[in-house]
Amino acid sequence: MDIKLNLSVLDFFVFILCTFLTYVFVFWGNKKKAKNEDHFLDLLLMGRKLTLPLFTATLVATWYGGIFGVSKIAFESGLYNFYTQGLFWYLTYLIFAVFLAQRIRKTEAATLPELVGMKFGKKAEKIAAVFNIINLLPIAYIISIGLFINLLFPINYPLAMLIGLIFVVGYSLNGGFRSVVYSDLFQFAIMTTAVILVLIVSTISFGIAPLESLPANYYSFTGKSTLLETLSWGLIAFGTLVDPNFYQRCFAANSTQTAKKGIYLATVIWIIFDLSLTFGAMYAKALMPQADAKWGYILYAVDILPAGLKGFFLAGICATILSTLDSYLFLAGTTLSYDLQKNQKLKQKYGIIIIAMISFLMALVFDGNIKSVWKTLGGLSTSALLAPMLWSYFARVKVPSNQFITAMIAGASFCTLWNIYNLIYQSHLDGIYIGIIASVTVLLIPKRLFIS
Repeated sequence: MDIKLNLSVLDFFVFILCTFLTYVFVFWGNKKKAKNEDHFLDLLLMGRKLTLPLFTATLVATWYGGIFGVSKIAFESGLYNFYTQGLFWYLTYLIFAVFLAQRIRKTEAATLPELVGMKFGKKAEKIAAVFNIINLLPIAYIISIGLFINLLFPINYPLAMLIGLIFVVGYSLNGGFRSVVYSDLFQFAIMTTAVILVLIVSTISFGIAPLESLPANYYSFTGKSTLLETLSWGLIAFGTLVDPNFYQRCFAANSTQTAKKGIYLATVIWIIFDLSLTFGAMYAKALMPQADAKWGYILYAVDILPAGLKGFFLAGICATILSTLDSYLFLAGTTLSYDLQKNQKLKQKYGIIIIAMISFLMALVFDGNIKSVWKTLGGLSTSALLAPMLWSYFARVKVPSNQFITAMIAGASFCTLWNIYNLIYQSHLDGIYIGIIASVTVLLIPKRLFIS
């Protein structure tokens, strides 16, 4: 099915209009900066003045850039998508709000690596920054925007990725975090509306009969996967507890209460969004069973929606990708320039450009496999940072800096080695398990062995 044949002139007009409005919101947000605002604090954290509506909108919008990966899982496995890409994450969000938001907000740090530096010194800060950058490389989202553009226009896939990336870099360089937040505000509105709209039209048009026709595994907790593979998504979800985007938004909130309330409100919206997308993809599988899983949800939505709303839906899908791509790109570039180079102004824009180039090249290497990107980079970062950071928050005895650093390196190293082993021998155990076990083992060693 050629999706372009199903679109009217009105659909293309609506899509282009929504894309143009992204830039409008960027410039509108930049005009709101106070003239006496500290440049770098505004650049990175919007002057720590993020209100509840803006906090909630940017947090929600940042989390859905891999919509092709998520909709593919839902198309192939049904509610398994909601369990692995939803429930595990909701639990993590609530833990963050209850136990971490106040702790990190009162430190007045600007970034997660800087927070590590306050606790464990400059060397630990630099190493944490490296793992943060690995986690923030927007490879999956460059792949996603390339797939999206390639779906709509007769452009080859690598060029489509490059065009989408240049578009995002263009507005990410103009205004810092403020431009990201205000573009997220608009993108949040259309992405949530678009996905919910598909489920509403599906339910009204077809009832629940198509859902009842799906096989039992579409409602199983493990789907077609093993229990260990299913639970590995839970460990990746717990990586949110050390996710730099979550930290940045909490650092930027105008108060601890704004951060907490914003996470609670965002969680409710995420639940609605995830259920809408999952059931929408299940309708797509039931009614278009021969469709390619990668495109099934998108093709189905365009097929059932009326003219005008097709374009709006596609704009919503585009918004889910752009809102994540810009956040990851901006924060990775800032981490490279600020946390590694300690240059607050000039090199920040260069950092974004460098990250964009590296991510583009790696997107070519991963060849469209979004799930593999999440598993590889998310697992590596979580293995390195999760256990040491949680230990630093909750353990009664503070670990020495050398032990913290060793735990990070051990977690990342063992995760990587096991992933290489998996490429050769295809075990059923993800590297993230081995990495976290290695990291925790180092933390359990008597601290006197690390004190020089």
